[in-house]
Amino acid sequence: MAVLLVAPLPAAAFEAKVLESVVSVLPVWPGQPQGGQPDLPPGVAPEGTAVAIAAGGWLATALHVVDRALSVTVRLPDGRHLPAEVAGKDSATDLALLKVDADLPALPYAPEPALAAPVCAVGNQFGLDLSVTCGVVSALHRAGTGFNPVEDFVQTDAVVNPGASGGALVDAEGRLVGVLSAIFTMESDANIGVNFAASAALVERVVTDLREHGAVRRGKAGFGLNDLAAAERAGEAGVRVRGLLPGGAAEAAGVEAGDLLTAVDGRPVRKVAEAVAAIQMKRPGEPVVLSLRRDDRRLTLRLVLAP
Repeated sequence: MAVLLVAPLPAAAFEAKVLESVVSVLPVWPGQPQGGQPDLPPGVAPEGTAVAIAAGGWLATALHVVDRALSVTVRLPDGRHLPAEVAGKDSATDLALLKVDADLPALPYAPEPALAAPVCAVGNQFGLDLSVTCGVVSALHRAGTGFNPVEDFVQTDAVVNPGASGGALVDAEGRLVGVLSAIFTMESDANIGVNFAASAALVERVVTDLREHGAVRRGKAGFGLNDLAAAERAGEAGVRVRGLLPGGAAEAAGVEAGDLLTAVDGRPVRKVAEAVAAIQMKRPGEPVVLSLRRDDRRLTLRLVLAP
């Protein structure tokens, strides 16, 4: 009988220099002690992570790490503790921008990864300082998970636990695939292999606006959308245009109430949250390409987002 020998897959490659671009975040929350104090057991005080995204001490993190903080300190890779300014917040995406007086090397943004591509998560898991865990990309463009109003998640099975929020999901070349955001669990905060990172495209979109404008500039499409009823999904996939804002961008583009929206900028949409995520990748004045079905016709319309 022939024996088939299968070589084991190599572990995901990891660029050690990534560790120079990730910091532990030690917020002081009301009624709780400073995270990272040496006399406290790991996991008792709230902690998180942040990643350098631009030269000059600009860091991205998850908003829920710092949103209630009275003050924020970061622990640098060399062990120093520095105060951090919360320079911008975006509750819709659960992302925040920090500024520290240290010029950490910024991670380059990665292109959209392939499914099953190897990735590694770097985060301050359980307040133990930085840990590296590796896995693969499990899914792309996850939206409508219930965590945030605007979601464009990269899903991974790399182990992520509390404290890693705001950390880096990186590819084998050390590029930023996403900022760690949420753990999908049923009854606890423990990792069960379904973890989410805000995509690099969404992170870049949000933190650029926070740096340049102090807030995220969002365009208006000028239509309302509904998810399809279960009976409708037997024959079609997409979201239904519920109505139009008179004089709005969708009306100007030629969209009609009742149209079936099937893709935005080539990205298929099967629920409203996916359409919202795709549209929110663009700023006011920028175009989005809508793929629609109207009766038996397929239409492609160019919609310019209104301020």
